[in-house]
Amino acid sequence: MRRSSAVLAGVLLAGACALPASAADGAGDQGFTIKDPRITESSGLAASHLHPGVYWTHNDSDDGPYVYAVDSRTGKTVARVTLRGIGAPRDVEAVSIGPHNEIYLGDIGDNLGGKWPYVWIYRLPEPKVLRDQTVTATQYVVKYENGPRNAESLLVHPKTGRVYIIDKKEEGGHLFEGPATLSTSGTNIFKPIAAVDLWATDAAFSPSGRQLAVRGYFGGIYYDFNGGRIRRKGTLDVPLQGQGESVSYSIDGTKLMYGSEGAGSSVQAKDAPDQPAAKSPSSSGGSGLSGGGSGGTGVKIGAAVVALGALALFGLSRRRRRG
Repeated sequence: MRRSSAVLAGVLLAGACALPASAADGAGDQGFTIKDPRITESSGLAASHLHPGVYWTHNDSDDGPYVYAVDSRTGKTVARVTLRGIGAPRDVEAVSIGPHNEIYLGDIGDNLGGKWPYVWIYRLPEPKVLRDQTVTATQYVVKYENGPRNAESLLVHPKTGRVYIIDKKEEGGHLFEGPATLSTSGTNIFKPIAAVDLWATDAAFSPSGRQLAVRGYFGGIYYDFNGGRIRRKGTLDVPLQGQGESVSYSIDGTKLMYGSEGAGSSVQAKDAPDQPAAKSPSSSGGSGLSGGGSGGTGVKIGAAVVALGALALFGLSRRRRRG
């Protein structure tokens, strides 16, 4: 049986490699504590598209042109990326990732109540290798159609790549839509397209782009999103946090991750609303390789590989017994 055992070991290893890192080691998006002492004002959160289990975050202000990759399984920073080619950030409040694995940072805060004549968005490619490095970023100038305002929510649609901002007003704000394509040669005008019934501190699109989650300090709302025509669906189960500043969907869309400011701040996970129940293998009616997200697909592919390996081993054993 020595050869059969070697075959099985190889198949199991291949199956493990087919799984996302967060699934392969049994850890998931269950919440974590940020352990980097440099991150004291975490104001935005976005699930990495290239590195399962990693979340990008940044400080609010007075830190510099940095974005941090934090491993949710350990809470430790695995990369600090320095942005090159931009001016000095003023008040970075949000981070989002677009459909082409590009990180967008929203330097959109205005604690003076709307005094800045313009704000900025920075865009950079998500690094394929997680290590401390310097990356060239693109800077966009942004103005609002109806005048300056404070905002803390920037989100990029995962299918169209269009950028949206929600302004922060205690009595409720608006969803602002940017141009179909941002321009570096002029000012990008963001126009209000829908009312948002919340004092918004952050927002995120679901991986499908069909839902919009908006959080505040004391609660949250989620909407159906249809090209900017939003429809309120219900409230979010937002945890009570010292200063709730961020929200992100997990990469598979099953969780909403809520973050807050402060040294050693925690990120708490809650089930995302309106998620379809997982299908059993007998009811799937398909090959088992179609899933709601890249994480689910990886898990199913890995399971299929392991199952095939077990069958191969069983066949080898039977042939040896017959010989």
